[in-house]
Amino acid sequence: MKALYLHIPFCLRKCPYCDFFSVTRTSPLFQEFPRLLIAHLRLQAERATAGPFSTVFFGGGTPSLLSPSSVEAILAEVDHLFGLEGEAEVTLEANPGTLSLEILSGFRAAGINRLSLGLQSLQDDKLKTLGRLHTAAEGRQAVGWARRAGFDNLSCDLMFGLPAQSLPQLMADVEAVLSLQPEHLSCYGLTVEEGTPFEELQRQALLHPAAEDLATEMYVALHERLGDAGYGHYEISNYARPGRACRHNQVYWRRQGYLGLGPGAASFSDQGWGARWEIPPDIDRYARALREGRDPRTHLETFDRRGAMAETLYLGLREAAGVDEARFRARFGQGVAEAYPAAVHKAAPHLVYENGRWYFALSGWLLYDHLIQNFL
Repeated sequence: MKALYLHIPFCLRKCPYCDFFSVTRTSPLFQEFPRLLIAHLRLQAERATAGPFSTVFFGGGTPSLLSPSSVEAILAEVDHLFGLEGEAEVTLEANPGTLSLEILSGFRAAGINRLSLGLQSLQDDKLKTLGRLHTAAEGRQAVGWARRAGFDNLSCDLMFGLPAQSLPQLMADVEAVLSLQPEHLSCYGLTVEEGTPFEELQRQALLHPAAEDLATEMYVALHERLGDAGYGHYEISNYARPGRACRHNQVYWRRQGYLGLGPGAASFSDQGWGARWEIPPDIDRYARALREGRDPRTHLETFDRRGAMAETLYLGLREAAGVDEARFRARFGQGVAEAYPAAVHKAAPHLVYENGRWYFALSGWLLYDHLIQNFL
């Protein structure tokens, strides 16, 4: 395992569209959590082989609520127990409303070298709709502080398909974000997730995300404008300048092994056909297990050959690079079309085979959820 994911499950306030596991910072476990995470690292080091890590990702939640000294202590323990490669990519997700120049300088000194900023929009009315705590001005200020703190690998999140959002409004947002010159952009269409406040608002007909045809138009416009601006559309929702793709996420999409720690995190072993574990999203259970010296993970699934084939395509076809036919055949004893003739036929012409690789055209990404079902 070369990738480490650390789930930091605390937020100032949960956004109404988010279904990731988190609790508020008022939790009595907030102050103890860095020590719990270090205890988990030590327990894991005793029981399994992993590392040295080439990527580390602090996700959440809002990892930027941690103090720089806590982040430094966690990374020092990771390096001591498992090792960190010299050019390791170390990412921290951050909410602009939790930052200052001093905090960002502290994170940079602690070893964070890639910052993922949850801007979501640079328009105040859209930020209010999304329940974000920061303003557009604070988002711009956070980017400026990040540059002054020495971050030269900056990713910004942008959401589209928002209630009452027009295409010109979205493109104005895009231009505003481009003016900040981030190295990476993650662009997500708003989806109403089960169990969120947005789901309840939609049920009451009080929330109306963009219609499907408008969301499609927005997706295509993003693809074209960001491509013109020099960003490669390397995964369904992600764009990067050359050499700035998120190496950590590529581990997931390429079905390589990774270790996940923290409540709500998952781990994957690529030995055999693969196996996955999860840590239940319950911070009290997590704390009890670690205090008692018990592994908080539970086994989720062990794959057979057919399941591994399906997940290889499910993940790999998210990337523009797609799935290498020769590697797939060497791994599974069949080519993609041989293993899934009906699915390949149904996916045409959106599924392309070229230069020994299978990949979705842009139209295939627009229909991804529908087309990929044929392979599962």
